[in-house]
Amino acid sequence: MSELVARDIMTADPVTVGPETSVTEAAHLMADRRIGALPVVEKGRMIGLVTEGDLIMQDVRVHFPTYLSLLGGYVFALGAADRFETSLRKAVAATVSDVMTREPITVTADALVTDVATLLVERDIARVPVMDGDTVVGIVSKSDIVRSLIS
Repeated sequence: MSELVARDIMTADPVTVGPETSVTEAAHLMADRRIGALPVVEKGRMIGLVTEGDLIMQDVRVHFPTYLSLLGGYVFALGAADRFETSLRKAVAATVSDVMTREPITVTADALVTDVATLLVERDIARVPVMDGDTVVGIVSKSDIVRSLIS
């Protein structure tokens, strides 16, 4: 028996969204379809991946930067202003393009399932898009790998 590849266990033709899809619409789509990620596609090409984690980050409370009052002015702690700006941008994001992961880790349909499983564990990710060139043809999740072990 030959070893399983991503094509054998992937969820084919995943639900996708465009970059201008609202964060609210993406959240409803994930909840309704019971899925944890949506490839973001523009002109037939995957440009990113929006996950439950990205949507949760969008909703996280923004913490104000740490600063000191010095000689009548304010001095921001090193890096605090940049982190605040990034958090604020995500918190007020209106579309998935504002919160998606650009250039997500991907695999080809011929990738061995054992290699995909290793990738998921080593990169601490829950799923990986399966690609044919620039086109997303499926998604392999940790659940897909577990199901393949028991079948």
